[in-house]
Amino acid sequence: MKYAVKFPASASEKNFEKKLSRISQIALREKIMDAVEKLSDNPRPYEEKPFRKLKSPIYFYQFVAQYRLRIGDYRVLYDVDDQKKIVWI
Repeated sequence: MKYAVKFPASASEKNFEKKLSRISQIALREKIMDAVEKLSDNPRPYEEKPFRKLKSPIYFYQFVAQYRLRIGDYRVLYDVDDQKKIVWI
């Protein structure tokens, strides 16, 4: 079952894309977008090295991140809502 990949209202997809556009390496930008899109198929890719379940959740403003993907020098923090089938970036 596919999950929807969403951004909270205050951390919109537009804001994510704006920060992503600041990365000068186009290949790295595409790699980050591919990794985020793959989360819809498998939000917990335990078999992949860059995935990590955080020992204690990270609180960022009013958001909570329980998982992390490492892509080069960048990290994508996210949480998974299994009941609603949503991955919150």
